[in-house]
Amino acid sequence: MVHLPRGTHTPAASRRTVLALFAALTATPLLTSPGASAAPRAAVGLDDPAKKEIAMKLVSSAENSSLDWKAQYKYIEDIGDGRGYTAGIIGFCSGTGDMLDLVELYAARKPGNVLAKYLPALRAVDGTDSHAGLDPNYPADWRRAAQDTVFQQAQNDERDRVYFNPAVSQAKSDGLRVLGQFAYYDAIVMHGGGSDPTSFGSIRRRALARAKTPAQGGNETTYLNAFLDARVWAMKQEEAHSDTSRVDTAQRVFLRNGNLDLQPPLDWAVYGDRFHIG
Repeated sequence: MVHLPRGTHTPAASRRTVLALFAALTATPLLTSPGASAAPRAAVGLDDPAKKEIAMKLVSSAENSSLDWKAQYKYIEDIGDGRGYTAGIIGFCSGTGDMLDLVELYAARKPGNVLAKYLPALRAVDGTDSHAGLDPNYPADWRRAAQDTVFQQAQNDERDRVYFNPAVSQAKSDGLRVLGQFAYYDAIVMHGGGSDPTSFGSIRRRALARAKTPAQGGNETTYLNAFLDARVWAMKQEEAHSDTSRVDTAQRVFLRNGNLDLQPPLDWAVYGDRFHIG
């Protein structure tokens, strides 16, 4: 999903094809004094509940001009980007397959729900911008479904399965701390995990051509600058992505401040809007 100024959305291309990402990097135990009996404690990652909440707010600031990411379960519109309807907390799209996966999951968990009747149409329009079989009532029914906690949980679970978990796993394998894990997550949300030149995987490969990851013995800040440079290049390849402030005045600010663990307070700007997490 890609944000356009003032609250509009654009989804990631090639959403269904997700990178085969590696297992999470095993955390290094904390040092203890001789004879200490305390068990090793893993370093906090983006999957820590408090850090994950920060990540959801950071993405929502770019995608929805709001820190209230839970208000987006009901969001749905066609923004005219060729991907059909864009909806929900992560920009599930009727034309790119991830909306179909979500509604299938919802139907499996709650048969006969208000969206189940649209499954044949969603299968038919996958890969297109068509609304055939969806109009006129699909948006209203989506908003009705969004009041259901079962549907809300399905959105959370698909977000994690397709985007959050693979991104965090790969970032941990690369030896990145919380900011780097978030940079990977934000990139896969916008660009998808396919194999095209602007996908997350291609962005990472472009960065690796310029710098080593910490897991390879490289400097973390140097590598993250290379990754963000590659991300900006990818964003500029498509007009809908061309405003790079979610990198320039957000992630790059945290990196310049040396805040590799995304420790609050956090202050940033996206598309001219300023945000704060205390």
